[in-house]
Amino acid sequence: SPDNAPEDTIGVIAIEFVDWRQRRPAKEIIKEIRQRTADLAGIFIEVLKQEGGPGEGKPIKIEISAQDADLLNPTAAELVAGLQTITGLVDIEDSRPLPGIDWKIAVDRIHASRFGADIASVGNGVQLVTNGIKVAEFRPDDADEEVDILIRFPPEYRGLDQLDRLRLQTQAGLVPLSLFVERIPQPRVGKLKRSDEHRILTVQAGVEEGVLVDDKLKEIRAWLDSQGPEEQSLLVDPRVTLTFKGEDKDQREAEAFLSRAFMTALFMVMMILVAQFNNFYQTLLILSAIILSTIGVLLGLLITQQPFGIVMCGIGVIALAGIVVNNNIVLIDTFNVLRASGMAVHEAVLRTCAQRLRPVLLTAITTILGLMPMVLAMNIDLMTREINFGAPSTQWWTQLATSIAGGLAFATLLTLILTPCLLVLGTRRTIVSR
Repeated sequence: SPDNAPEDTIGVIAIEFVDWRQRRPAKEIIKEIRQRTADLAGIFIEVLKQEGGPGEGKPIKIEISAQDADLLNPTAAELVAGLQTITGLVDIEDSRPLPGIDWKIAVDRIHASRFGADIASVGNGVQLVTNGIKVAEFRPDDADEEVDILIRFPPEYRGLDQLDRLRLQTQAGLVPLSLFVERIPQPRVGKLKRSDEHRILTVQAGVEEGVLVDDKLKEIRAWLDSQGPEEQSLLVDPRVTLTFKGEDKDQREAEAFLSRAFMTALFMVMMILVAQFNNFYQTLLILSAIILSTIGVLLGLLITQQPFGIVMCGIGVIALAGIVVNNNIVLIDTFNVLRASGMAVHEAVLRTCAQRLRPVLLTAITTILGLMPMVLAMNIDLMTREINFGAPSTQWWTQLATSIAGGLAFATLLTLILTPCLLVLGTRRTIVSR
C-alpha cells in the first residue's frame, strides 16, 4: 500500500480509465463507485483520484499535537466524529494506531553470559523468527535501488512460540533461546510522527466533487469555535493544539508568495514609469488601471462560473499587468507628445483616442481570441483534425486564460474611457494649481 495509507489498509486497487472521449467524466464514475460500495459490510472503501504534482494527501488535513500523548487518541476520535456530521466531506481518516499489542523482545545479557552464550547468536536467532537476517543485497535490472536479501523461517515457523523450540549452542550445550530473552507486551504504537518534539496525530478528509475546500474549512472552523468549555470538549483544551495543513497551508503560502511578487512588480513598474514620464500623477494613473483590472478577472470567473484559484488566477493577474501597462503607456505617451506640440487638452485627448484606438483594440482582441480555446476548454487535435471540449489537460489552464481574458477586456474599457477622462482631470488640476 502507499506510504501515506492508513495502517489498516488491506490492499489497493488501481483502475485505469479508457480515453476520456469514450467514457463519462471521471467525477461521475467515482461518484457511482462510492455509491455502489457504500453498503459493503465489514470493510471501508476509499476512492481517490490521482492528482498531478507531488502527493500532499487529502485537501483537508488537521494535525493534533499535545505534550500529554494520552490526549491524542480521544481528541482525534472526537474530531473525526465531528467531521462526519459535516456534509460534503468524504473519506475521513486518522492516523490513530490500530488496537492491539506489540511484543518487545529484550535480551538478558547477564543470563546469557552465565551460559557462555554469544549475544550475536541470540540476536540472530530472534531475527530468524521475526524480521529475518540480512545476508546480501541485490539490484534487479529493472530497478534503481538495491533490494535486501533476508533469511528467516517459513511463515508457519515464525512466531514468539518458536523461541521456546529453537535451541542455541552454548558452553553448557543446547539451550532453548527463550531462556535468554524476555517477551514484554506493550500497547501498539504504530507509526510515530513528531513535530516540534511533540507527538502528533493527523486527521484527513476529502471533499465531494464540486464542493470548494475553502467553504468546508470555514465550516470546520465555525464548528470548532462553537465547542465551548461547557461541552467539556478536548478540541478546546489548552493542552491540545490543532493545526490546519493540506491545501489550506499550501494556499496561504502561495497567496503570500504571489502577493509579494505582485507588490514587487508594481514597485518596479512604478520606478520605470516615473523615470519615463517624470510625472507621478500619470504613473499612479497606470498603476490604478492595473489594480482595477482585477475587477475584470473576478467578473470573468463569475461569468464562466469558475472558482478563484489563488495560484492560476494570481499568475494571470501578474501577467495581465504587463499588457495593461503597455496599453496605457501607448495612450499617455501619445497624449504627452500632442500636448508638447501645443495642442489643447481636450483636442489632445480626442486625437489620442482616435490614433490609439486601433492598436489598443487589436492588442486586446488578438490576445482574447488567442486565449479563447483555453477559456472554452477546447482541445484541437491536428493529427486527427478533431475539436473536443472538456479535455482533462485543459483544466489547469482554464482559470489562467479566463483571468487574463476577463481582466484584459475590462482593462481595455478603462484604457479607452477612464484613462482619457483622468488625463483631462489631472491636466486641469495642474493648470489650476499653477
